[in-house]
Order: sequence, then structure tokens, then C-alpha cells
Amino acid sequence: MLRTEERQRLARERREEREKQHAAKETQILEKERKAKLQYEKQLEERQRKLKEMKQKEEQRRAAVEEKRKQKIEEEKERYEAVLHRTLERSQRLETRQKRWSWGGSVTPDSEGKTASKRSPSTANLKQAEAAVSKCLSSSAALLNTSDRTRRSQLSPLDSGVISRLLAPTQASLARSKSAATLSAD
Repeated sequence: MLRTEERQRLARERREEREKQHAAKETQILEKERKAKLQYEKQLEERQRKLKEMKQKEEQRRAAVEEKRKQKIEEEKERYEAVLHRTLERSQRLETRQKRWSWGGSVTPDSEGKTASKRSPSTANLKQAEAAVSKCLSSSAALLNTSDRTRRSQLSPLDSGVISRLLAPTQASLARSKSAATLSAD
């Protein structure tokens, strides 16, 4: 009887030991699962944080690119307006000079000296045009008697345009002087 009781006690102890080991294994498994779950959540949070940072950086980059583009457009607009302004000023100056040439107005040496100091490098083109016009003016007396077609075939398009602009007011002034002469004769 002692032996059976001893066997039962030993069997109970072994069963308890197995249950403890099984419980310990289950605890370890649960702990591993918990750690794995925590690790996964941590990685997920890290990924979300990185994605959020990447989105913010991308938005900042886009905003910077957009700002740069707007700034470039503004600079180009300012440059265009400045070029347009300079072109208008030059054309007005050229128009004023052409009016002086065509109507026989005089340019005083003093005013010419003032404008000479304001000239830009592109006024060399204007000087060349002035030289061409004065050359054309000297030959315009000979060209007055020839027809328009002949005149235009002898001159370059630039000279032809300048001559036609110069001749129109000259013919008008001749007509006025003729009418004045006929009025005074009457």
C-alpha cells in the first residue's frame, strides 16, 4: 500500500511538474507573442512617422518649387516691363529725332551734349541710322524727280522707309509754300 501511495504521489508530482513546464512554455509563448506584437506596432508607428515626414518634406519641396517658379515669373515680368519701357523710350527719342530731321528743326549743341551722356551702347545703331539719313537727305534732291519705283529699287528697305517718311512732310511744306505764294500773288 505504501508503494502504491508512493507511486501515486510521484505520478502526481510528475504531473504537476509537467503542468508547470507546460504553463511556463505557454507563458513564454504568450510573452513572445506580446513582444512580437509590440515590435510590430512599433515598426508600424515608425513607418507611419517616416511616411508623414516624407509627405511633409515633399510638401515643403513643392511649396519651395512653386515659390521659386512664382519668383522667376515675377522677375521675368519685371525684366520684360523694363525692356518694354526702354524700348518705348528709345522709340520716342528716335521719333523726336525724326521729327526734328523731317521738319527742319535744329538741335542745339548744348542739348546734344546732354543727351550724349545718357546714351546706351545701342545708340551706335542710332548714329549709323543718322549717318544713313543724312546721306539719303543729301541725295534726296536728286531723287525727287524720279518715280517711287525707281527710288525704291535704288535704296535699301531701311533707307526707303526713312526717305518716304522724310519726304511726306517736305512735300506738305512745299504745298503750303506754293499756296502762300499764290495767295500773295493774288
